Amino acid sequence: MAQADSIVERYVFNGVTYGEVIRAGARVAHSTFVSAPDSSMQMGLLAHGAGFVEVPHVHKEIPRTIKDLQQFLVVQRGRVAIDFFDGDGALLQTVELGPGDAMLLMSGGHSLRVIEDAQCVSVKQGPFLGVENDKIPLPGHPATPGAQR
Repeated sequence: MAQADSIVERYVFNGVTYGEVIRAGARVAHSTFVSAPDSSMQMGLLAHGAGFVEVPHVHKEIPRTIKDLQQFLVVQRGRVAIDFFDGDGALLQTVELGPGDAMLLMSGGHSLRVIEDAQCVSVKQGPFLGVENDKIPLPGHPATPGAQR
């Protein structure tokens, strides 16, 4: 079975991790997290044998200071492209995702383009403060009226 470094694709530009992808076919022998321990969101694969039962629990309410807003996507159907951009709005790389692929968008500029009719699960830290407060259009890429969260 795969180790953490072999199940994740990392997209790093100038020392900054823009995103991490775990493809639909990735397999691990035991639960494996791939994100850095200090990342404000954690991505990994949970893997357990039949009969495993996690001890019932609640998560502690611990104040945490989070300065970034990360986004987690899982493609349920269709195909999408995630474009990574530098701070000047220049395209750095495009990553295509298909059904079952998961991506953690961590920092830097990005956009989502739909290649085939698609549906994705999207998870972000809240609360959402509105497009005008949570998003900054990159140079050369004007804001889209009615842009979604």
